[in-house]
Amino acid sequence: MSAQTKDGWIGIVKGRPQVGDFAERSRRTRLEDIHAFTEMTGDRNPLHYDKALAEASVFGKLIVQGGVTSGILNAVVAEDLPGPGTVFLEVAWKFVKAVGTDEMITGRVEIKEVRPDKPICKIETSVRNEAGEVCLTGTATVFTVPLARG
Repeated sequence: MSAQTKDGWIGIVKGRPQVGDFAERSRRTRLEDIHAFTEMTGDRNPLHYDKALAEASVFGKLIVQGGVTSGILNAVVAEDLPGPGTVFLEVAWKFVKAVGTDEMITGRVEIKEVRPDKPICKIETSVRNEAGEVCLTGTATVFTVPLARG
């Protein structure tokens, strides 16, 4: 960074991440996740509620909403990397395998680019199931707000 470039990472709780840094977080999906997501969004798709219909579908099982699957990535960026104060600016996600209830999923983010002048990163994202199969893949741009300590 040149002497003229302002360090945009001053005040960031976990500091400036480095290209190649990564973080993961795992959780088991629950039927309650479907209900909570429906309460927030109104998504009452029968694939999330009608077990017989869902089992007869191409998915072969009751599935959680895509927002439940991708939601683990919110926790990874907001808590782990880059950390507190981080929000998504842009996402490009592809859902490649449905996630059912009672499945262990692992969200992963890896830093691909870091702007020195602003607390903005481009990250690679994925969510895998317990068999290691990719359920979601893609990229995102995140912004980290300096959090005041008071």
